[in-house]
Amino acid sequence: MAEGFLGITQSLTGRHWIGPSLEVERQAEAMAQATALPRPLCQTLTRLGVATEESEAYLAPQLRDLLPDPRSLKDMETAATRFLQAVDRREKIAIFADYDVDGGTSAALLIDWLRQMGLSATLYIPDRIDEGYGPNEPAMADLAAKHDLIICVDCGTLSHDAIAAAQGADVLVLDHHLGGETLPPALAVVNPNRQDEPGDLAHLCAAAVVFLMLVEAGRQLREAGKRGPDLMAMLDLVALATVADVAPLNGVNRAFVRQGLRVMARRDRPGLVALSDISRLDTAPAAYHLGFVLGPRVNAGGRVGRADLGARLLACDNLAEAKSMAERLDQLNTERREIEGLVRAAALEQAEDRGLDAPLVWAAGEGWHPGVVGIVASRLKETTNRPAIVIGFDGDEGKGSGRSVSGVDLGASIQKLAAEGLLIKGGGHKMAAGLTVARDKLEAAMARLSELLGKQGAGTAGPADLRLDGVLMPGAATVELVEQIEAAGPFGAGAPGPRYAFPDMAIQFAKRVGESHLKLRFGDGMGASMEAIAFGAYDGPLGPRLEQHGGARFHLAGRLDINTWGGRQSVQLRLEDAAEASPG
Repeated sequence: MAEGFLGITQSLTGRHWIGPSLEVERQAEAMAQATALPRPLCQTLTRLGVATEESEAYLAPQLRDLLPDPRSLKDMETAATRFLQAVDRREKIAIFADYDVDGGTSAALLIDWLRQMGLSATLYIPDRIDEGYGPNEPAMADLAAKHDLIICVDCGTLSHDAIAAAQGADVLVLDHHLGGETLPPALAVVNPNRQDEPGDLAHLCAAAVVFLMLVEAGRQLREAGKRGPDLMAMLDLVALATVADVAPLNGVNRAFVRQGLRVMARRDRPGLVALSDISRLDTAPAAYHLGFVLGPRVNAGGRVGRADLGARLLACDNLAEAKSMAERLDQLNTERREIEGLVRAAALEQAEDRGLDAPLVWAAGEGWHPGVVGIVASRLKETTNRPAIVIGFDGDEGKGSGRSVSGVDLGASIQKLAAEGLLIKGGGHKMAAGLTVARDKLEAAMARLSELLGKQGAGTAGPADLRLDGVLMPGAATVELVEQIEAAGPFGAGAPGPRYAFPDMAIQFAKRVGESHLKLRFGDGMGASMEAIAFGAYDGPLGPRLEQHGGARFHLAGRLDINTWGGRQSVQLRLEDAAEASPG
C-alpha cells in the first residue's frame, strides 16, 4: 500500500488517508499566486477541475449563462405547446408523480405554475406498497376518463402499457430515468436519458426537466404577447429536488442549487417554511439541509405514510395547512427512522455474513418495509464503498432499491437484468435504481448484477480510502475562510466538499452526546483551539478512543461547518476520522 497522507495507512476507523496529488498541489499554488484567493479554496477548485482563468466565473455562477436551451431536448416544444393549449382551453389536467422528493417537487412546480394562471390540477401519486413505482393501467385509465391531459413527472418512460391505457386523454412524460429501446405511446416524452438523446443533460433530475418545460412554455407565452409566472421564484423546489435526488452538483445543477438556496432563504413558500420550522432549521438553508433535513421529511409520506403528503405540502399556499402537514411528515419521519434502524441492523449483518469484498453488497429479508430499503441501501453503500441492493420480500415477490458509487452506472445494469428476464421489472438512473424480483431468481439475479457491476470497476476502490484536500491549523480555520470555500459549492454528489486534516492535535475536552455522537474540543498547543462533532462516533472505535485519549495527540480529519449559536458564528469540525500522531 502506498504511503498515506501524514503517514496514515490505517486510521482509527481502518482507513487509508490520501492527500492531494503533486499536480493538484502545483496547480493550486499557481492559482493562489495568480488570483490572491486563499490556498485552501484554490486546492478545492483545482480538485474540482476548475482552471485558474475560470475561477472567477465558477465562484459566481450565473444561471442565464448555464441554462440549456429547453428545445435541445426532444419533444420539448410539443410538450410545452400541448401544455399551454390545455391552459388556454381550461382543460382538466392530471399530474401523475412519483412519491419521492423529485416527484413531489416536480408536481408542486406544475401545480404552483397552474395556480398562478388560475387553474387547478388533480394530483395522483401511487401508493408504494399497493401500486408500486410509476404509472399503472387502472389509475391511468381512471384519470383519462376524467381529464383531457395527464402529465407524468419523474416516471413514465418505461410505462408502455399504462400509458396505452389512458384512452381519450393526451399524455406528456417529463422524466429523467433511463429509457428503453422504444418509447411509450405518449404525445411527448421529454427525457435527457432517452436512448436517442446525446446525454449532455443526463445529469438533470425530473424537477429540472419540468422547470425547462416551464421555461419553454414561458418563451411561447412571450412570443404570443402574454406573461407567465416568475420562474426564478420556483428555483427553491428545483434545488431541493436536485440535492435530494443526488444529482451531480456541477454545470447548471450547481447554478440551480445556488440560486434556489437564495430563494428558499426568503421564506416565501409556505410548505418549505413549515418544514424548516418543524425541522428546527434556524439558519439560512445549505445544500446539506436539503439532502439530510428537508428531503427525508418530504420523502417520509411516500415511505411509510400517505404517498401524496410531501407533494401536497410543497404545493400548499396556506401556512396553517402547511404546518399541519409538516407536523405529520415529521412524525412519519420519526417512524421511518425507527423502521430503518431495525432493517439496517439486519441487512448489515446479512451483508457481512455474505462478505463485503464483492463488486455488489446486497441483503434481502422477509417483510422489510419497501419504504426504507432505499435508505438502508444508501447506508450499506456508504459503509462499504460499493453499490448496494436491499430487497424486502412479501410472498414470492421482492421489491428492492439500490444505490451506486461514483463511476458505476447501476440503472443501466438493472435495466439489462430486466431485459434478460432475471427481474420482473427494474429501472432507474446511474446512482439509484429500483427493482422487483421473484424469490426463485434472487440469487441468480444478484450474481449476474455483481458480474455486470464488476465489469464497470465496482469493488476496486477500497472502503478504507479517505481523501483529504490538505492540512489546516485551528487558528487558520476562520469563519471568513469557510465562507470563501463555500463559494466553490454547493458540495454534494459529483462535487464532494473539501476535507482537511488537523495534524498533531491535543484533545482538550471529549464527551458523549446523544446515542452515539462525540463532542470534543481540540487545540494545537499554541493557544488556538476549536470544537468538533463526530456523528455516530460510538458506532465504531472512534468515539471510545478519543474520549479515553489519555493525553495522546491525534491527527483529526473532517469537514468544516459554520456553527451559529446565540447570534455568534464559529467554525466547527465535522469529525470523520482520526489517527494517533507518532510520538516525537
